[in-house]
Amino acid sequence: MNLNLKNPIAFFDLETTGLNVSKDRIVEIAIVKVSPNGNEETKTFRVNPGVPIPAESSAIHGIFDEDVKDEPTFKEIGKIIGKYIEGCDLAGYNSNRFDIPLLAEEFLRADIDIDMRKRKLVDVQTIFHKMEQRTLTAAYKFYCGKDLEGAHGAEADTIATYEVLKSQLDKYENLENDIDYLSKFSTQNKNADFAGMIVFDKKGVETFNFGKNKGKAVEDVLKEQPGYYGWIMNNDFPLYTKKVLTEIKLRNFNM
Repeated sequence: MNLNLKNPIAFFDLETTGLNVSKDRIVEIAIVKVSPNGNEETKTFRVNPGVPIPAESSAIHGIFDEDVKDEPTFKEIGKIIGKYIEGCDLAGYNSNRFDIPLLAEEFLRADIDIDMRKRKLVDVQTIFHKMEQRTLTAAYKFYCGKDLEGAHGAEADTIATYEVLKSQLDKYENLENDIDYLSKFSTQNKNADFAGMIVFDKKGVETFNFGKNKGKAVEDVLKEQPGYYGWIMNNDFPLYTKKVLTEIKLRNFNM
């Protein structure tokens, strides 16, 4: 089943130096851009992360320091990537919890102003887990009847993710072929930031989703514990989380 699109949608996958959204860097990004008319275009970028790639990460995705030493940094190609996905909704596999937050961090580190909160985000893994509980390799076999050759390569994983979503729409009659619907269906929490450290509660109030203040309204915590803001800003939290927290603080200050 082809996707019913109002906007173009960019399926993407990252290969990185590790799994820490705050600290780790992109070494490869693959994007499959699908237009409302059905046209598909694939681009893959290798990226010099500016830091050594740990051996355990290279063992997974097969990208070593030597492979990217002459590649551009994200700061050098970030605007090209941003332009390529301009106006696109975004989709991936486990993307809401990892790829989106890390990509947002890279844009911020490169001083590239892209507000991805305005995009519809479709996480194919969430749909899969709600329906079947499997990995991407198993999902590809289950839905598409194929073995995933080149697993943990960004391009192979990205193309597989796109094919899996189309097969999911074929298989499940209750899944609507609509990106707005799929975005809501594949979202676990309504995040205020991309890392899910600040989320909206049922009343639409921003609340902390971690630590001693989990479940408490951000505004209340900032009033009752004035040092908590500084603690977050001076510690190892994602830049985007800090940005959202600062927006909330300034909003209340201006009021």
